[in-house]
Amino acid sequence: MTATGNEQARKTAEGLSYSSGFGNEHSSEAVIGALPVGRNSPQLAPLGLYAEQLSGTAFTEPRHHNRRSWLYRIRPSAAHPPFVRAEQGAIRSAPFTECVPDPNRLRWNPLPEPTGPVDFLDGLWTLGGNGDATQRTGMAVHLYYANSPMNRRVFSDADGELLIVPERGGLLLRTELGLLRARPGHIALIPRGIRFRVELLDADARGYVCENYGQPFQLPDLGPIGANGLANARDFLAPVAAYEDIEGPCEVVNKFCGNLWQATYDHSPLDVVAWHGNHVPYVYDLHRFNVIGSISYDHPDPSIFTVLTSPSDTPGLAGVDFVVFAPRWLVGEDTFRPPYFHRNVMTEYMGLIEGAYDAKAEGFLPGGGSLHNMMSAHGPDRETFDKASAAELRPQKIEDGLAFMFETRWPLTLTAQARDAGHLQRGYDDVWQGLQRHFRP
Repeated sequence: MTATGNEQARKTAEGLSYSSGFGNEHSSEAVIGALPVGRNSPQLAPLGLYAEQLSGTAFTEPRHHNRRSWLYRIRPSAAHPPFVRAEQGAIRSAPFTECVPDPNRLRWNPLPEPTGPVDFLDGLWTLGGNGDATQRTGMAVHLYYANSPMNRRVFSDADGELLIVPERGGLLLRTELGLLRARPGHIALIPRGIRFRVELLDADARGYVCENYGQPFQLPDLGPIGANGLANARDFLAPVAAYEDIEGPCEVVNKFCGNLWQATYDHSPLDVVAWHGNHVPYVYDLHRFNVIGSISYDHPDPSIFTVLTSPSDTPGLAGVDFVVFAPRWLVGEDTFRPPYFHRNVMTEYMGLIEGAYDAKAEGFLPGGGSLHNMMSAHGPDRETFDKASAAELRPQKIEDGLAFMFETRWPLTLTAQARDAGHLQRGYDDVWQGLQRHFRP
């Protein structure tokens, strides 16, 4: 992307306005009078638009789970030519069968830079996942690297919603429902089936994507915490209507049952002039997370850092949780303060957005990631253990770091490209070497 293109994207991003609230019934019109009053599908929609419902859940799911939006657009989505199979690139989908599930602790350096121009879609690289996209269960972990915008190109994912976690470089997301800006330290969510295009705010961009095949992400219940805490609903920002009225070829790529399909439209499908509903994209600033922690002793379970959860059919057992380790105070008395040694029935994929991760002093880089499959023993490395065991327990502020975790109920199976990647760290097990015997009976 040229410097002029970056500058134009930045100017557009800086002027954006939003509607706040998670799960709200939002409504927005880019042209006054475009939203019909008192009905969803009048005989003639205002301004000569087409009325179209986009259903993210089944019609008859409970009201508090139901996701749908009504769109008022220049052309209906049905007006398109046939789709044909497209090249997969480095994108893979569940079920993952290239490798057997691996119980070993694994860690990767950041995704290497491409040798030529690559946009967000072509820069997606699948690490692995679980479940079955055709059954709408499970999730996948992708990484991305982009140095070029998606020109005259639009993407949608029928298999699941996309939780985008930028680590380097800002993104301008042009969606059917409007525009979003996502910078490192933010997350952006594109719901299942919504079309979007990615432009860059900087020379290049890098980050992570959780593709959630299961139930849409929601805010976790707070239980004894009460009515406030963790991620506040009002800090989630939805776009306002902004449409493209552009004639001419536009490549539309659809991910469907694990495969990419392509069609060339004669117009931009980002032509929604007005909309209302709750099946909407949004952004959230992770620095606004209201951290809950112990003010007496011991280390609470990391579930207290859950930003979003995708529930399963078993209460409390998530298809996938999105967890953030944000800046926070540590004040516990007689307490080993870094994350404790652990074996977990859940699978943990961790990434680093900025700074350092407090449980791994060395070797864990922003843009990199680690995988601890279910029941894999993990915890602080030797250097962190030694330092924390001898530290003076004064109030301590962790402010140089922003890490996150995709935690899932099923083992995560790698793709062959992740198993054989040159940026896979071959000596990860060594970080636990030297943890000496201290037993004194």
